[in-house]
Amino acid sequence: MAQTTPLSACCSPPLRIWPFVHAQPAVALYSCSFDAQGLSPQAFVQAGISAPAHIQRAVAKRQTEFLAGRLCARSALQAQAPDLTAPGQDAEGAPQWPAGLCGSITHSNGLAAAAVASRQDFLGLGLDAEVLMSNTRAQRLAAQILCPDELQRMACLPASEHAWLVSLTFCSKESLFKALYPLVGQRFYFQDAELLECHADGRLQLRLLRDLAPQWPKDSLLSGQHAALGSHLLSLVSIATATSRQG
Repeated sequence: MAQTTPLSACCSPPLRIWPFVHAQPAVALYSCSFDAQGLSPQAFVQAGISAPAHIQRAVAKRQTEFLAGRLCARSALQAQAPDLTAPGQDAEGAPQWPAGLCGSITHSNGLAAAAVASRQDFLGLGLDAEVLMSNTRAQRLAAQILCPDELQRMACLPASEHAWLVSLTFCSKESLFKALYPLVGQRFYFQDAELLECHADGRLQLRLLRDLAPQWPKDSLLSGQHAALGSHLLSLVSIATATSRQG
């Protein structure tokens, strides 16, 4: 039985997980559940997590998801070095990872998770969790999330698979952005990438549809994985240091 802590009412203890089929032992991935109704005024102090001023002013939901994400990130960091603490934030609000490490945090509808790895193994990680969209929402958002070629492929699938495909495309492109943005320093959007392949064993491949940097030109290919985690979809894009990224 898991040990009860003062945070149990709002955040469960982070646990190391690996829901993906293909192992990546160098990546520490931790997850926890959270519930804003259990948040207390002392939660951040009890957890030993610093809350930026804008988080302190935020509603309970935003405070709790931030706290849960930082708890997972701290556990993932401590799997690399036990003396590390939760990451701070940069001027844009992105996590500030310690020198020599890269990572990613996600939270969605009561689930938080974080992944961390050494930069000796990976240039970047992008982790995202999403709840499966309803059919109505997927149809409404499909043209915003899917590029023309993706829309054509979706049209060839049974209608019962559309919501899953739109959800996975959204999730995987969010992971791609989180992995690449710290490396290229410029924003890009759903129409700037294509989910090229999605396999039954959880492997996926994405392709850039525009130049982002000299090292990341149009048609660069990036690999990732996807898996179900309870009621959520989880995707991870990991950019290995020694992998060729040219399409």
